Amino acid sequence: MNPAAWPAAAQLLLAFVAGALTVLGFAPFGFGILPVFALALLFFLWRNPARAGLNAWSGYAFGLGLMGFGVFWIRISIAQFGGVPLALAVVITLVFILFMASYYALAGWLSERLRGESDVVWLVLLLPGVWVLMEWLRGWLFTGFPWLALGYSQIDLPLAGYGPITGVFGISLVLALSAGLLNLWPRLPAVLCLLALWAGGLGLQQLAWTEPAGEPIRVSLLQGNIPQEQKWQRAMRVPSINRYLEMTGSVPDSRIVVWPETAVPAFDSEVESTLLVPLHEQLRAQQRDVLLGIVAGRDDADYYNAMMSLGVSGRDHYHKRHLVPFGEFLPFDEWTRPVLDFLHIPMSDFSPGGDGKPLVTLAGYPAGIDICYEDAYGNEIIRALPEAALLINASNDAWFGDSLAPHQHLEIARMRALETGRFLLRATNTGISAIINERGRLRASSPQFEQAILSGDIVPMRGSTPFVFWGNLAVLVLVGLMLVFGVWQRQRVGA
Repeated sequence: MNPAAWPAAAQLLLAFVAGALTVLGFAPFGFGILPVFALALLFFLWRNPARAGLNAWSGYAFGLGLMGFGVFWIRISIAQFGGVPLALAVVITLVFILFMASYYALAGWLSERLRGESDVVWLVLLLPGVWVLMEWLRGWLFTGFPWLALGYSQIDLPLAGYGPITGVFGISLVLALSAGLLNLWPRLPAVLCLLALWAGGLGLQQLAWTEPAGEPIRVSLLQGNIPQEQKWQRAMRVPSINRYLEMTGSVPDSRIVVWPETAVPAFDSEVESTLLVPLHEQLRAQQRDVLLGIVAGRDDADYYNAMMSLGVSGRDHYHKRHLVPFGEFLPFDEWTRPVLDFLHIPMSDFSPGGDGKPLVTLAGYPAGIDICYEDAYGNEIIRALPEAALLINASNDAWFGDSLAPHQHLEIARMRALETGRFLLRATNTGISAIINERGRLRASSPQFEQAILSGDIVPMRGSTPFVFWGNLAVLVLVGLMLVFGVWQRQRVGA
């Protein structure tokens, strides 16, 4: 049966189901091949619309399925920890999902506008280019939300081999190209190109882009498992700090010990003499370093979500730069503040850190630091390179409870390690803490919602992957060339 003869509602439903099933390609499910076929199905529907103008709506339906099932966990932080009634939290989350789905509608609209006489040009050049341009735009516009870019789903599959060269958006491009080629099946050139793409990714996985810079280092990641609803209670401050001090004392052989984001639930000025100075002196005597999460500043001035290093390598800090809109700062404050005050929605008001390199020295090596959501931005992580010998992400995914979010976040961290060719340490409050090697593979991970110490040996690395040199620019240039050449070919064939 010709799909163009299907009812429009059937095509929209099929697009929605394809988007929903795409979520299974990401962690914790890991069926990475599903997004390839789901996108191929969406391209097939765009190729055979039931009526003119349907491509934008089918793209929107796909986006609703992907975002609706993939990030519905946002409601947890809004309702459970943001003090917002559940019904309102659900409404806010749905509005966010409706907005995010509009990017996929834009891709569908462009797919229809760029359709020409040649299916090959459209499927192999234009649609993959449009798709990646949409994903990049979603990860940049309005501070960006790059979550669930399709490239992340390939972290354990052959296409991951392109990660150190092109980054996650490059993997998305190869995935989208694969989806286009599937629509040309079983034409022999399409089959051969598809096999070559996947074999190329497998071959690239055999390359070592970076090399050891020294001997292995013993590290420990502390997961205190402090319930989020108790974390900032005044009565929990001393017990929380004591818990982390006891855990730090239990791993005397670790040269680097990492506490999670805001593990110290206080301003640094409040605990300077009681915690920071004595701990720094103790660690210096022990020839060790600790990196701990804390709030830097005062509540009557600018304050920062910070990581502070103490110990033998010296005292230093990193202030988070890429803040979460409506979570750590209020965009368009003049217009949105009165609404949030009326609804009694609590807001944080952190200041962003400066523009220097996000480096601190640990165990004698420069370490690239990022906090929580910052690791979703590969182009920002590479600011620490090539100097950084290792990467550290401190997070607090307790905001999202027992949901898909911590698993998806860990998958994102794995991609950052793969892109940069560096070990990445991920310390979290309630899990999932992890030690990730330079190929993006898990060396060790902690259970969720349990107090845990994750220890292991890491190798400081040196050198640069191609992605470290050019970031997302190479993929954007390639996408631009594909679109320009594709439009030119479309006009030439149609002339």
